Amino acid sequence: MFTIEHDFDATVITLIDEGGQHLQEDVTINAFEDCVTVEQLDPRTDRVQTITLSLSQITELAAALDLPEGVYRAARKKR
Repeated sequence: MFTIEHDFDATVITLIDEGGQHLQEDVTINAFEDCVTVEQLDPRTDRVQTITLSLSQITELAAALDLPEGVYRAARKKR
């Protein structure tokens, strides 16, 4: 299950684990104008861990989901 909310400065997506016995903490994705953050509570430390990705990293991640094993370089658009 997931939720989508549109805040003033970001789109917030929350992924809620409804799987089997070993449920993971919710994952919150914040899409800002210049970056995307991924947050998840670490129950061992009771602290939220945050990873920040640039928009080019997000583009490459999306492409990587559909590719086989290997090393790739995304073609950059010329301005």
